[in-house]
Amino acid sequence: MTSTAPHSRSFRRHPGVAAVALAAATVLLAGCGSSDSDTSDPLANDKADSGTVVVGSNNFAESILLADIYGEALKAKGVKVTYKPNIGSRETTYGLLKNGSITVLPEYNGSLLAYLDPKAEQKSVEAVNAAAKAKLDSKLTLLESAPAEDKDSVSINAETAKKYNLTAQSTLEDLKDIAPELVIGGSPEFQTRQQGLVGLEAEYGLKFKSFKALDAGGPLTQAALTKNTVQAADIFTTDPTITKEKFVVLQDPKNLFGFANVTPLVYKSGLSQEGVAALNEVSAKLDTKSLLDMDSQVQLENKDPLDVAKAWLESVGLS
Repeated sequence: MTSTAPHSRSFRRHPGVAAVALAAATVLLAGCGSSDSDTSDPLANDKADSGTVVVGSNNFAESILLADIYGEALKAKGVKVTYKPNIGSRETTYGLLKNGSITVLPEYNGSLLAYLDPKAEQKSVEAVNAAAKAKLDSKLTLLESAPAEDKDSVSINAETAKKYNLTAQSTLEDLKDIAPELVIGGSPEFQTRQQGLVGLEAEYGLKFKSFKALDAGGPLTQAALTKNTVQAADIFTTDPTITKEKFVVLQDPKNLFGFANVTPLVYKSGLSQEGVAALNEVSAKLDTKSLLDMDSQVQLENKDPLDVAKAWLESVGLS
């Protein structure tokens, strides 16, 4: 069964004062990411200088890494690039793309489609991309998707898995009788999204003991799951802590979490055909194994994402 409303990543469904404040604060506090990043307020409506491609990222480590990959691939083709890293949620970045403040943003195709049309079915990568393009603002488009896929999952910690005899072959359906005993954690948005608690109840009948608002699959969520503050959590499928902490990712047979192929979202008039070709070359080379390896370097080994991005591009002949 295919879910009619997949979503992914911690992107705020209802923008407002809190969302703007959070995004602005995030940028001010951001200490990681591209070394030559533009640290001005990304919520400002200033356009980039003519001929400059502005590569933005959302507020989690993988998005920053992917933005660095895109930016450095463009630079290798002689394109002038500036960065706006760690901005915030999709509701913020989508608006910045529409007004041209951002030229390129790493996206996840099914997640974007669910944002644009929560009822859209997701049956294949090609169908998802076609449907998303049809719903996009006319000034925007999606480029080619990478095989690399990173999407939400409900994962449980080792202690909970052992207690209830759950394994990597277990599914979300196996939680139905157990969920009332479990606290689940995730971003605040996860509580109200179809690709979150709403969908988990509608598709699988899961009603958890309580919900704990944490972050977008980041250190707060990872720590809470590790320490058993929560027993289940929204963890992304390329998160290195799954292996490190022996989390168990539950299978999603009804495809609630849909597709999440890494895909560049671009402001059409701001990117040359040479730039389009450069990003499509990145997509052709980027698979899930490579992405997980780079995520591990950044998140577990504390390497600079820009250095990791440059090394990968060199390794695949795109530097």
